[in-house]
Amino acid sequence: MFEEFQNTPVKPVENSKPKRQKKWAILLGFGIFAGISGIAMILVGLLLPKAAGAEIDFSFFTTEDTATYSNLTGVALANPDDLDAPAYCVQTPNGTDGARPQAGLTEAGVVFEAIAEMGITRFAAIYQNPSSAVIGPIRSLRLYYLKWDTPFDCTIVHAGGADDALAAVKSGGYKDLSENYTYMYRGQSGNRLWNNLFTTSADLAKFSSDNGYNTSNVKGFNRFTPAEANQNRAEATADRVLNIVEAADGDTSGVTPTASSISLRFGSLPSYNVEYEYDPATNTYARSYESGAPHNVYECPTEDLGEVDPEKYCSLVQVSPSVVIAMVVEESKASDNYHEDITAVGSGKVYIFQNGTAVVGKWEKDSTEDQIRFLDEKGQEIKLIPGQTFVSAIPTYGSVEY
Repeated sequence: MFEEFQNTPVKPVENSKPKRQKKWAILLGFGIFAGISGIAMILVGLLLPKAAGAEIDFSFFTTEDTATYSNLTGVALANPDDLDAPAYCVQTPNGTDGARPQAGLTEAGVVFEAIAEMGITRFAAIYQNPSSAVIGPIRSLRLYYLKWDTPFDCTIVHAGGADDALAAVKSGGYKDLSENYTYMYRGQSGNRLWNNLFTTSADLAKFSSDNGYNTSNVKGFNRFTPAEANQNRAEATADRVLNIVEAADGDTSGVTPTASSISLRFGSLPSYNVEYEYDPATNTYARSYESGAPHNVYECPTEDLGEVDPEKYCSLVQVSPSVVIAMVVEESKASDNYHEDITAVGSGKVYIFQNGTAVVGKWEKDSTEDQIRFLDEKGQEIKLIPGQTFVSAIPTYGSVEY
């Protein structure tokens, strides 16, 4: 599916009762064929993902759930005390001028991606209780990133910024860490140019301790528990079976579209357009640039290494989030005719990619303090599966293809 956003209304996603009845009828047929009775529906729902190469977590059958889940990622926490650990929103560049590969980005629970200026994208990467030995690089702040950051109650980690963003930080009482060589350092790699400002998990923890910022009240996205996510994935797999059956009948109406390959276009600069390829074995989306080169980042040791270059101590891995979200946003030049002005509070079309499927709906953010909500065609909030989530702000002149 290919869509451009100019004057494009939100397309409802059908989820009718006949579809669900037909889906489970198909599953029941599979169960009878396998000689299973009574619990055929459940078993087939679990075994279909396995047949597609996915590992199944049989905690689906757990009747009592006593785990504590991260408000940032939805993942179960080994230590429940980490629920309100300090969070950090790190402004991370993505330019071709030495910003790549970034360090520590795979440890961020949520990553916002948007154009910073001149078609060049930048990330606001949200970490909670990080352990990476290197995080960065760090660049300047924009007002719309700050509006996305605010609900996470995080320390804003940046190196200066646009005038309106800096004024909002100063007047808004934010936990603020701008370029500061007590808690940051300049790397020595000559290839980085001006993209060589880094921090460490130890430095961020020291900043929080030194300033009494010992907790964060993270307002996260609405998430499934892992058990609920397993059930949702089984149903998504059943939808793929239904796609095949209904396609044979010439009828694919009402079926949630599959999304094995995703292309996000921010604009006319190919270096910043991205591709995602769904991997059913890991239930994640491998991220690449439009050129086909994987978006590799440095995954660093968890011990404190001091002020080091990630190139010397870290290993490259491909970014592969569990959830990919494309929010369609209004975008224009700011008053300085250089920086971007993006509508971060308001509403617009949204594409949610998870479990190998796509759902089209609407995003809403009522105020700077409120978290974004993702709604289906009935106005019900869409739950996200646990794991890292990449949220891309696609301008109305951009496009999504899947």
